[in-house]
Amino acid sequence: MKKILITGGAGYIGSHVAEILIKNKNKVIIVDNLSTGFKKLINKKAKFFKTDINNTKKIREIIINNKISTIIHLAAVLSVEESEKKPKKYYKINVTGTKSLLTATIKTSVKNIIFSSTCAVYKDGYSKVNENTKLKPTSVYGKTKLKGEKIVQSFCKKNSLNYGILRFFNVAGASPSGKIGQINKGDQLFKNLSLEVQKKNPVFKIYGTNHKTKDGTCIRDYIHVTDIADIHHKVLEKISKTNESNILNCGYAKGVSVNEAINEFKKHSNKRLKILKLPKRPGDMVKITANNNNLKKFIKWKPKYNRLKTIVESCIQWEKNN
Repeated sequence: MKKILITGGAGYIGSHVAEILIKNKNKVIIVDNLSTGFKKLINKKAKFFKTDINNTKKIREIIINNKISTIIHLAAVLSVEESEKKPKKYYKINVTGTKSLLTATIKTSVKNIIFSSTCAVYKDGYSKVNENTKLKPTSVYGKTKLKGEKIVQSFCKKNSLNYGILRFFNVAGASPSGKIGQINKGDQLFKNLSLEVQKKNPVFKIYGTNHKTKDGTCIRDYIHVTDIADIHHKVLEKISKTNESNILNCGYAKGVSVNEAINEFKKHSNKRLKILKLPKRPGDMVKITANNNNLKKFIKWKPKYNRLKTIVESCIQWEKNN
């Protein structure tokens, strides 16, 4: 039985990762300050500590007392739009917080670090990116995550730890168990659409309709949250067995435009959706999809929830239940 600490385990992705790890008979310890996480998302079989990743002393105590072997570091702030307005907040949590967390692991039982990063680290303008594509983040959010990646790599090499850096593309959907899904709104397209279609007269905003794409709207690679959670489990198994560190794109290698997503939600809601066309936002990338060959090869990965219909239905079902 592995003893795994998940930072941000009361959040959207963290709660799904906890669910899969517990299902696979691992002991899960969750650290979350509940600033964006929710108590109702914390797995009942996990041990929970309400604390901040910048509290090095407390984190170190938790690691030692619980004999932690792996840290899955998901605690972060992640709105592109907000990061442009509050850069100091983003550096404090995403950069300083990562340094503090790693400092807490020195001379402990920790052997593996899995760090959640983002496709926002890549240079805008490439329609499909692999792990060697040029890194030049457009947003403050992307810049802080790239700094986090470099801190993790350097620390792990120096202290002989295994690492997995997972560059998430756009995560969406809710668990098939129906117990967990996304609560906080943020600026995620699928969350906003699934909330909006519950209303009598839904209205949706599109930021930018004259991009150089097939229908003028931004294109993203959406990946179901349960597939993301499964990747964490499989990457952890692999790096702990082989001591082989890696950086991996986590997406389906398939682009979905804002318009295509809206049309899919329309199909499942039987409602007329009023569209407000607004100017593009600073920091937004035009089009990005994953080359996921490295991921497939590294963990022999096959996605289970990669149909757009499946993702949309799980989003709508979660909102209906909650």
